[in-house]
Amino acid sequence: MRQHFTFDCAGDTLTATLDGADSTTGLLIVSGGNEIRSGAHAGMAALAAAIAAAGHPVMRYDRRGIGDSTGENAGFESTSDDIAAAVQAMRTRVPSLARLVAFGNCDAASALALYGPAAGIDALVLANMWTLESESDEPDEAEAAATMTAGAIRSRYLAKLKNPRELWRLASGGVDIGKLVRGLRQAAAKTEVTGLAAKLGQALAEMPVPAKLLVAEHDRTAMWFLEHWDSAPFAAARANAGITMARLDSGSHSFASAGDKAWLRERILEALT
Repeated sequence: MRQHFTFDCAGDTLTATLDGADSTTGLLIVSGGNEIRSGAHAGMAALAAAIAAAGHPVMRYDRRGIGDSTGENAGFESTSDDIAAAVQAMRTRVPSLARLVAFGNCDAASALALYGPAAGIDALVLANMWTLESESDEPDEAEAAATMTAGAIRSRYLAKLKNPRELWRLASGGVDIGKLVRGLRQAAAKTEVTGLAAKLGQALAEMPVPAKLLVAEHDRTAMWFLEHWDSAPFAAARANAGITMARLDSGSHSFASAGDKAWLRERILEALT
């Protein structure tokens, strides 16, 4: 049964939706970007219904300044109070709840990595984690798409070197040497881990609860996350035995296709059981 209700967060009123079910293990969905709790094309509402049909209660909510909730939208890095209030609201609304798993995509995954364990969440499912600095308070997917990771550049040049036509262009002077040199420098560059990425690396290294990382391998945001994940500063995070990773051969940031949705649902159900 689907219920709508409100709860308090630092003097503001947040609006939530609960899909009820009998299991004592529940799911909290945290929306990414400026999306309302139903998600893009009602994707999170459909996901909640599917997880509830499998037996687990699911709560979604609009953070401050989004959708039906009051207050100021100050960006995902300012949502520690929202997450903590949502956890308390769900435990109050579902008193039989013994274990709470939280799911977030993009910057919601980053917010959960930073603030989830302290809020009382027992396990995390973090998809396509946002690791880039942005001039605004919100992640800019266009910004991620416009910049290639060093790994992507290396893959591109390796493919060119395997192509006889590209080798002929190089030998015959059909390649801009200056552009080639700049590209090779970018390909050889080490990934810088500063700012948000550094905070996330530390949070994952010290993560005290199980965390499942989900990656749509061809999504540019996910590619940037993997670039940071494979870097030396993330070595401690990679060594954390409580962290696992599942990769999907997809470029859909929001798991839009039917197959992607099914894959995401199964990974979340794995974390709930």
